[in-house]
Amino acid sequence: MQLNTCIIGFMINATEPMDTDKVFKALGDPTRRRLLDLLVERNGQTLGQLCENLDMARQSATQHLGILEDANLISTVKRGREKLHFINPVPLHGVYVRWVQKFEQHRLALLHDLKQELEGD
Repeated sequence: MQLNTCIIGFMINATEPMDTDKVFKALGDPTRRRLLDLLVERNGQTLGQLCENLDMARQSATQHLGILEDANLISTVKRGREKLHFINPVPLHGVYVRWVQKFEQHRLALLHDLKQELEGD
């Protein structure tokens, strides 16, 4: 039931115009990217669960989550006293379509491969 609520929330939020500046600001911080990575690994985590993987106070993590939520990159669902955090891929897809997809995939793949070969990654 909670998952359906979250999916409906994504659909409602997806109709709002994307604020690209908020998305890029949210993605510009390594802690917020780490929070998104944690939600990709296991969606629907509480603040306490997310903080187990971060070296910061709950209050700092809450501020970062607020910025992610303001950018519509995450959505939350209350379950009793807990608040579950879910990743919202729609704004990320919008950034991809607007800023990445227009470049030819083949050329990007070749450049990526060349970079890895030269850097030894």
